Amino acid sequence: MSENYGNDDKSALQAKLDAQKIAFAPIMFHAAKSLRDLGILAYLLKNKSKGTAIETIASDLHLPVYGVKVLLEAGLSLELVQLTDEKYTITKTGYFVASDELTRVNMDFTNDVNYLGMMHLNDAIKNGKPEGLKVFGKWNTVYEALSELPGEVRKSWFAFDHFYSDYAFPEVVPHLFENHPKKILDVGGNTGKFSIFCAKNNEDVQLTILDLPGQIKEARKNIQKNNLEDRISTHALNLLDNSIPFPTTYDAIWMSQFLDCFSQEEIAGLLKRAYHALDDEGALYILETYWDKQAFEASTYSLHATSLYFTAIANGNSQMYHSNDMVKLVEASGLYIDKIVENIGVSHTLFKCKRKK
Repeated sequence: MSENYGNDDKSALQAKLDAQKIAFAPIMFHAAKSLRDLGILAYLLKNKSKGTAIETIASDLHLPVYGVKVLLEAGLSLELVQLTDEKYTITKTGYFVASDELTRVNMDFTNDVNYLGMMHLNDAIKNGKPEGLKVFGKWNTVYEALSELPGEVRKSWFAFDHFYSDYAFPEVVPHLFENHPKKILDVGGNTGKFSIFCAKNNEDVQLTILDLPGQIKEARKNIQKNNLEDRISTHALNLLDNSIPFPTTYDAIWMSQFLDCFSQEEIAGLLKRAYHALDDEGALYILETYWDKQAFEASTYSLHATSLYFTAIANGNSQMYHSNDMVKLVEASGLYIDKIVENIGVSHTLFKCKRKK
């Protein structure tokens, strides 16, 4: 069955306007962020029942009239504000920039993690390497750098990562524990958030976090803080070295927002290792956000943008995948998809995979 995405139905006049929005996007992004960070949008939201003059806004927020004026005028083109009889009010879009958690997380991630590095996108495309990562230091991937990135960058990176996964955890746990696994291998467990969540919600399960040494160090701290050392163990491993097998004797292997961090070739190796680590009755659970499985255009847009973060900053060779890409990789590994659960959390899909007999 063929699939079609996108259209070219707009008028030439609308197309030219949209082209200018792209041309000035970096400038206008910062205008929107300043309107948010300086409290102007929040002020207008608080006073939404009545319009407010520039001079009043500037006086109440202790900002120069000139600065407030140029930002609000940019806000008109951004459709964040409206102007009626020389008084400004906030729009629906302005409301989301001012107070929506998803928008805040995405904007901070764009600004703190991606903005400078995206200047090197051309080189990243040509070289297949995260050339933008060098704005922070010399690492091969962002995952090696996480424990050493500047504080604000780390904060925005983890806020972005956790926002999407945290909403999915409560919904996905019943599916994971449907067959009552006693031992779970959390591959790419990062700071241990999912394993800790599972341990607190099921007193009978034992978990092992498998990840790079830097992430394992952070995970151990969090495990200790939650007094779960007797329930959650750790295993440091170079996940990119497919000659190193995964540990065995686990009822379930869990991969959440993990495989999108790798190229298709690397995913094939990881799935092969998972195949060999499973017994005949075990299951591999893959939780991902596929851009073709989104209920809303905003989600698809966000995932396509996130793919370019992987290109320029994270590793240079991965992306937010189309679901068909993952299906083909799973089947090529000797596994088959036993169950699919869609619309989990913000925008996730769960694949339950088992060994072919």
